[in-house]
Amino acid sequence: MTTASPAAQAVMWHDVECGAYGADLPLWEQLALEAGGAVLDLGAGTGRVALYLARRGRTVVAVDNDPALVAELERRAAAEAVDVATVHADARSLGLDGRTFALAIAPMQTYQLLGDADQRVTALREVHATLAPGALGALAIVEGHGEAVGAARPDVVPDVREAGGWLYSSLPLEVTARDGHLEILRLRQIVSPEGELSEATHSERLAIVDAATVEAEGRTAGLVPAGRREIPSSELHVGSAVVLLQRES
Repeated sequence: MTTASPAAQAVMWHDVECGAYGADLPLWEQLALEAGGAVLDLGAGTGRVALYLARRGRTVVAVDNDPALVAELERRAAAEAVDVATVHADARSLGLDGRTFALAIAPMQTYQLLGDADQRVTALREVHATLAPGALGALAIVEGHGEAVGAARPDVVPDVREAGGWLYSSLPLEVTARDGHLEILRLRQIVSPEGELSEATHSERLAIVDAATVEAEGRTAGLVPAGRREIPSSELHVGSAVVLLQRES
């Protein structure tokens, strides 16, 4: 069975597993409105949040470490003629040439993908360097991981998308807690236009942190805790805490 290129598959799986989530969008829009200036979107993927904000008149710089996702976001922004600049970089080494922002956001547990505490603090120092005085960083995390751990409910349904006659399906199987991380296991299936099926399991690891830990790491990086917001849970997704960190000067 001939399948799409690895880059095209990376884009599709990102869209399948992340693209439909929208419970956090009103909060990012509110924070961007309050900030009133350019927004830095860390872990932007194919542009779920960046394009949403740009459509509403925000100037956005979108960063991701996957070149395939960055290229697709650039293509989508150009097709919509919205103000999104793309950067292929790691959050721990942004290299933004001194540009500053009114708001930096890390949606959908991007912060928990950054590695151990030292690596997370490195990323926060990069955020500090990009924020204008008084500006905020906003980091979404899964807190209280106990509700997420365990096998998926029997009635859980897969995330599904179709593209060019190909069907992509991603079914959550279980979440385990081990060695300070949550490991999320999914069954990924592809059905060709001719009905041929291929499948494989895919796992993702998130560092287990709580809001107090993020605030302490922020202080180490020179950022001051500035409150917390909540993103409510939905039928398909657990809720998130959003930790606000401010650059004072």
